[in-house]
Amino acid sequence: MIEEKDIVYFKNLVGEENVYNDKAHLIAYSYDATRTRFEPDAVIFPRSEDDVSKILSYCNEHSIIIVPRGAGSGFTGGALPSSGGIVLAMEKHMNKILEIDMANMVAVVQPGVINMDLQKAVEEVGLFYPPDPASQDYSTIGGNVNENAGGMRAAKYGITKDYVMAIRAVLPNGDIIKAGKRTIKDVAGYNITGILIASEGTLAVTTEVTLKLIPKPKMTKTAMGVFPSVHKAMEAVYKTMASGITPVAMEFLDNLTIRAVEQTFHKGLPVDAGAILVTDVDGNLEDDLDFQLSQIEKVFLENGCSDFKIAKDAKEAADIWFARRNASPSLAVYGSKKLNEDVTVPRSVLPELLEKFYAIADKYKINIPCFGHTGDGNVHTNVMVDGNDPEQVKIGYEAIKEVFQATIDLGGTLSGEHGIGLAKAPYMSMAFTDEEMNLFRSIKKAFDPNNILNPNKMGL
Repeated sequence: MIEEKDIVYFKNLVGEENVYNDKAHLIAYSYDATRTRFEPDAVIFPRSEDDVSKILSYCNEHSIIIVPRGAGSGFTGGALPSSGGIVLAMEKHMNKILEIDMANMVAVVQPGVINMDLQKAVEEVGLFYPPDPASQDYSTIGGNVNENAGGMRAAKYGITKDYVMAIRAVLPNGDIIKAGKRTIKDVAGYNITGILIASEGTLAVTTEVTLKLIPKPKMTKTAMGVFPSVHKAMEAVYKTMASGITPVAMEFLDNLTIRAVEQTFHKGLPVDAGAILVTDVDGNLEDDLDFQLSQIEKVFLENGCSDFKIAKDAKEAADIWFARRNASPSLAVYGSKKLNEDVTVPRSVLPELLEKFYAIADKYKINIPCFGHTGDGNVHTNVMVDGNDPEQVKIGYEAIKEVFQATIDLGGTLSGEHGIGLAKAPYMSMAFTDEEMNLFRSIKKAFDPNNILNPNKMGL
């Protein structure tokens, strides 16, 4: 528990205007996108890496818990102060793009930089930062790195880890380290950068990230395919990806999701369709884009696509993407509580995975609408229940456990982009052996022997 002398120390260190323990701030920093609430004992806004170092050193010495936080947009409780302590909030001061290196195509940023702000800044000079999580308008790069965020463009361009070249971070004892280099190749020493990515703030506090950039493609085209069944659509996904064409995005909505969007927004969607696939291609030559789309259309038609539409302009493209971008909020028509998971499997088993999910829905007599990033095998699985009915909520969690088991049985993973945090921690033993979990705990102990940094996350 934090004492008044601790608050005095922090105020003297970073200024009174950067330390708060009033009720309003404690409530404001008590929750994330899960809506679960745990109030911290204080909120501190560090101004610099040196501040972070001194704060951590003090907290390590006095056994005070630290929970790093970006925008609090996570879906698994990774930034929740579940054990109290201090929320270390990066958005106020440590939010600058420090450098855009045109010659080497890298950007150096502080952890509080908003993803979309970085995208816009690099695109102004003809470069491109591809990772585009759905929260890109408000999530931070530090949060993206610590959750290894993905996005719709992952099918072609990969996820956050594919663009992190180096990380500056502060260890729990206050030591400052730099993992990685501003070089294309680096095989000297252990890959500490890789260990820090997706560590959810349990190992160190990120203070600076060096990111790889690529040239910005000159043009993009959008298309949509309508399928009689999810099975046919999922077959079209992995067959497209195996055909030699790599679309930027390959997203899907199942029938339940289509109906929810249509009921909510009345966009004239094909409510009798089993599934819709939405895809983007990009490049620098229009002929190349047309060829890619012709090949995608061919695979789609061979797998039962009944209607293939190519957007004629940006407005038509936006109309096609509307349903996918508004899928999640639309699902409220099926229940007041959504148990949202982001399981991921090899693309070739997507048809079988979705069949298993719908069988689980039938077993428990609930709706499980699905949508997501099928281009990389990532399915957003939404178990919908009445949040005011404890029995329904209990049934929902039983269904979630079966969803995870079906995913693991098919060689998949508990999370493709949301992370583990608190929400998925109880299921880690389903996905990892005792030996593997003990290895994770050993890594945590090596970085954080006093367990002050974001404890009890990831099942550790």
